[in-house]
Amino acid sequence: MESRIVTVFGGSGFIGRYVVRRLAAADWVVRVAVRDTDSALFLKVAGDPGQVVPFPADVTDDASVARAVAGADAVINLVGILYQRGRRTFQRLHVDAAAAIAKAARAAGAGRLVQMSALGADLDSPAEYARTKAAGEKAAAEAFPGATIIRPSVVFGPEDDFLNRFAMMARIMPVLPVFPTRFQPVWVGDVAEAFFRVVDDPATAGKTYELGGPQVVTFRELMQLILHETARRCLLLPMPMALAEAEAFFLEKLPVPPLTRDQVKLLGSDNVVAPGALTLHDLGIEATAMEAVVPAYLDRFRPQSRQRLRLG
Repeated sequence: MESRIVTVFGGSGFIGRYVVRRLAAADWVVRVAVRDTDSALFLKVAGDPGQVVPFPADVTDDASVARAVAGADAVINLVGILYQRGRRTFQRLHVDAAAAIAKAARAAGAGRLVQMSALGADLDSPAEYARTKAAGEKAAAEAFPGATIIRPSVVFGPEDDFLNRFAMMARIMPVLPVFPTRFQPVWVGDVAEAFFRVVDDPATAGKTYELGGPQVVTFRELMQLILHETARRCLLLPMPMALAEAEAFFLEKLPVPPLTRDQVKLLGSDNVVAPGALTLHDLGIEATAMEAVVPAYLDRFRPQSRQRLRLG
C-alpha cells in the first residue's frame, strides 16, 4: 500500500511533537513544516528512515506554504502563539496563516484539513487571542469546506507551559496568584490521539470537537495540585482582575512575558467544554486524569531531599 503523506504545520511544538509521533506510528509519512528545520530534527527518530521529514516553511509566505502541502493527502495546522511580538501577531498567525494553509491545502487536492483552535474561541471575546482563534476557524472553513476544528482546553504534559511554569514559580516565590477561573485540562497524549482519529476519519469532516479532560477544576485547585506534587509551600492569594491587568502591563514587556493583559482577559472566562459539544468521547477516547500523568513530571520540582524514590 502506498504511504499517505500528511503535512503538519507547527509540528515541533509541545502538542505537535506528540501528533507527529502518533501519525508516524500509524505509518503516515509526516512532513514537519517549520521555519527552523533544525528545531524539528529530533522528530526524525519518531519513524523509519525518511518517514518524518522536517520541511522548511514560513506560514506568512504563500509560496512556502504551497511547497509544504504539495502532494499531501492531509494537512494539520497547529500554528499558534500566546503573546504577540513584532510581526508575529495574532492576526498574522491565527487568521491569515490559517487562511493561507487552508487555501493551499485545497489547491493541492488534500483530502483532509484539521485546524487547531482553542477552547473559548469566540468572535465576541474581550481577548484578542480568543477572537483571532475564532476568526482562524472561520477562515479555514471558508477556504477548505469540510475542515475539522479541534479546540483543546489547557493541555498538560511533560513539556507544557502551564503547570511547569507555576511549579517553577513555586520554587522561588512565597505567593502564587489565584484567578476565578475554571479549567478542564486535557492530556497531550489524548489531544494527539484526537488529531490522529480525526485526520483518519472522513466522517469527522466539517465538525468541531472540544477537548477537555475528565475533571473540571478551579485555578486554586490547580495551584494546590502543583504545591502537593512539588512538596512546596506558597500562599495562594486571590488576584483581583484589575490588579492583574495593571501588573500585566509591565510583565508583557519582558522577552517571554509570564502574563499579558490579553491573557488576563482570557482568565475572566471559564475554559471548559460547552454542553452538547462533540468531545473526546465522540472520538472513542477515554480522557486521562491529571493524577495519572502530572506527578511523574512535576517530581523534578521537589526539593532534592523530598524527591520520590525512582526504581532502576
